[in-house]
Amino acid sequence: MSGNLSFADLKTSVSNGEIDTVLVCMVDMQGRLMGKRFLAQHFVDGAYEETHCCNYLLATDLEMATPEGFASTSWESGYGDYVMKPDLATLRTVPWLEGTVMVLCDVLDHHNEAVSHSPRAVLKKQIAKLANMGFNPIMATELEFFIFEKSFDEIAKGGFRELTPISAYNEDYHILQTTKEEHIMRPIRNHLYAAGIPIEGTKGEAEAGQEELNIKYAEALDTADYHSIAKHAIKEIAWQQGHAVTFLPKWHQDRVGSSSHVHQSLWKDGKPAFYDESDELGMSELMKNYMAGMLKYAPDYMYFLAPYVNSYKRFQKGSFAPTRTIWSVDNRTAGFRLCSANSKSVRIECRIGGSDLNPYLAMAAQLAAGIKGIEDKLELDPPTVGDAYAGSTGMIPQNLRDAMATLKGSDMLRAAMGDDVVDHYSRAAEWELEEFDRVVTDWEIARGFERA
Repeated sequence: MSGNLSFADLKTSVSNGEIDTVLVCMVDMQGRLMGKRFLAQHFVDGAYEETHCCNYLLATDLEMATPEGFASTSWESGYGDYVMKPDLATLRTVPWLEGTVMVLCDVLDHHNEAVSHSPRAVLKKQIAKLANMGFNPIMATELEFFIFEKSFDEIAKGGFRELTPISAYNEDYHILQTTKEEHIMRPIRNHLYAAGIPIEGTKGEAEAGQEELNIKYAEALDTADYHSIAKHAIKEIAWQQGHAVTFLPKWHQDRVGSSSHVHQSLWKDGKPAFYDESDELGMSELMKNYMAGMLKYAPDYMYFLAPYVNSYKRFQKGSFAPTRTIWSVDNRTAGFRLCSANSKSVRIECRIGGSDLNPYLAMAAQLAAGIKGIEDKLELDPPTVGDAYAGSTGMIPQNLRDAMATLKGSDMLRAAMGDDVVDHYSRAAEWELEEFDRVVTDWEIARGFERA
């Protein structure tokens, strides 16, 4: 048994003892899987209809703290429950865990309405808007991460110091070095494929110990689901092999950062709506409007591409991480790259997002900007040619504080997502800054302990 399961197949597998555990998961603000482990028999007997979770799960930070200032829940309101409604279309085996399957849930309130700021609901809203316009978003994400010699526990006990990657040199496309990592990467590929995730392959990335996982393009919601499941699996499988992995975008100032590029196009009636064979680059007018929207509103949705303080350490010249919100044709120095020009596969690659993004939120924000570009028939400026690092226009917000300000002030996102959603995630950004601002860093101490 492998891959996606029907509910009938699950019941059969439970009755014959093949499956004994069901992971019932929601996606939190950070893109992580949260939920419960059910005895499989209990799940098929009734829990498949719904279960519950504390509503603080969509109002926490990375540390699972309960910061004040969220309108959706608080100590004053008593931190009540949400309904976790399993989406049985997402039932799948978890081959790296014995006797286990997984299902993803939509998050509902007690009126059976979607919780507006839950990541799946945020993305579904933009998909529905496009469906009303006659379009289907087809997307793909890339997952970059680092593998380390030691385990999560060993690194944590060492105070996250002296971090040593699993390899000693740049392994970009390097077959010999990546062979040394196959005890981790081979089960990642094979287990995820067996779980019904359309894995294409893996490759070494442009730093020591850095890998990339590629998943085939799919409909937008499926792509976000695949991304979150794969990121979770990578951590678990590496842990099983005694190694730590990190999706931190910039774990060391002298090392290349990790990104999560997002590829996207719109389809209509089963055909690519971005393609026009009469255009020099194969771009339809619809695609040009869409890309113009993405470019115009990139500062507005920057938070959803780079949600933490560390996220902004990655944007450096000459690092393959962009510094400007401009577009170019097959040029990896620009924030937006036109891929597969002059072909039906023509698409936009947003290169800004880091490996720490929440795929549902990042994809939803880009779709919202593209929709606005189509609605307003925005004109696309000519592509940038040459080294995009050399210019000074269209600069990416330089830090989380600037990104929070553009998010709060975005009329486009407020109209597309709702004031409550924008206010919710603005508070998340604000809290991240409050937590960072009160911490004394090692850099400050080493720099000023004697000399200040």
